[in-house]
Amino acid sequence: MPDLSQQFASDNYSGICPEAWQAMAEANQGHQRAYGDDEWTARAADHFRQLFNTDCEVFFAFNGTAANSLALASLGQSYHSVICSETAHVETDECGAPEFFSNGSKLLLAKTENGKLTPQAIREIALKRQDIHYPKPRVVTITQATEVGTVYTPAEVRAISAVCKELGLRLHMDGARFSNACAFLGCTPAELTWQAGVDVLCFGGTKNGMAVGEAILFFNKDLAEDFDYRCKQAGQLASKMRYLSAPWVGILQGDAWLRYAQHANRCARLLAELVADVPGVSLMFPVEANGVFLQLSEPALEILRSKDWRFYTFIGAGGARFMCSWDTDEQRVRQLAADIRLAMNA
Repeated sequence: MPDLSQQFASDNYSGICPEAWQAMAEANQGHQRAYGDDEWTARAADHFRQLFNTDCEVFFAFNGTAANSLALASLGQSYHSVICSETAHVETDECGAPEFFSNGSKLLLAKTENGKLTPQAIREIALKRQDIHYPKPRVVTITQATEVGTVYTPAEVRAISAVCKELGLRLHMDGARFSNACAFLGCTPAELTWQAGVDVLCFGGTKNGMAVGEAILFFNKDLAEDFDYRCKQAGQLASKMRYLSAPWVGILQGDAWLRYAQHANRCARLLAELVADVPGVSLMFPVEANGVFLQLSEPALEILRSKDWRFYTFIGAGGARFMCSWDTDEQRVRQLAADIRLAMNA
C-alpha cells in the first residue's frame, strides 16, 4: 500500500478541496461552449471582479509557470529586462520559461531583505546601466508570499509601485500563495494589488485546494491586449475551459480560498511554536504564511528522513522547509514537531 500520510515538503502534495471538487462535478453536466465561452468561465471571471472590486481582465492557465511567464512576456519586448529577487521562482525554478516566452527578456537579480525586494534594490538595478548595450529594465516582479514565506505589506507594495512609476517600470505579482498573504495581513485582495499599484497578478489556485489552475488578472487592461493569443500559442487555452474555471467558482463564492489559507497559516505557526524551545533549532525567516523554514543539524535531518518525513533543503546547510496545506491535520503537525525534538536531542 502507498504511504498516504500527510507530508510537509510542498503544499502541492495536497488533494482537491471539497468546494473545488463539487464545482467540477456541477460543471460536468451536459454540454457547454468550448474554449472559454462557457458560463462557468464567465462566472469565475465575475467572481474575481467582485473579489477585487474592479473591472479587470481575467485569464486562466494550467499552471504557475505558464501564468507568470506569459504575464511577464506581455509586459515588455525581447530587448527588455525583468527585475526580480535573487530567490524568485521565475529565476530558480522555471527552467528558463520567462526568457523562452518573452523571446529572450533577461532577468536581472536584485538582493532582498527576508526574501523581499526593496525600492532601493530596484532603483540600484534599474539605474545600473542605461546604455543601448544593456537590456532595458521594463518590469519588476514580486512574489506574494515570498519564496521564504514572508509577506509584503500594502505599504511595501505601494513603495515599490512608486519607484516603478518613477522609473517607467511595470509591476507584476507572482501570487502562487496570494491567499496566504491575504490571510496573514487581514487586508482585502484589492488593497494588496491594484490599489497598491500592481499592474498584473497571477493568482494561485493549485497550492490552495485546486487540482490545477492559475488565474491571470490584468488590472491595467491595456496590458492585456492579445493576451488570449499568447495563451493559445503557449498551449494554455483549454478546449474544455470550464474544468479550469469552475473550481475557482467553488472556492471563491463562499470564501473557501481565504478559510483554507488561514488554516494553512495557523498550522505553520503551530509548528513554529511547538519547536521554538528545542535547543539548536532556529527560525530562518519569520513565519508569515504557510511555510516554516528551520535551521536544524544535518544529523537531525537524516533522522527525520529515516522516519519517512519529506521536506526540501534547498536553502543551505541544515536548512529545511516545511509547508502546510489547506487540509493539514493538526495532529500530523504535532507528530512532526515531536520528531524534530527527538532528532535534535539524539
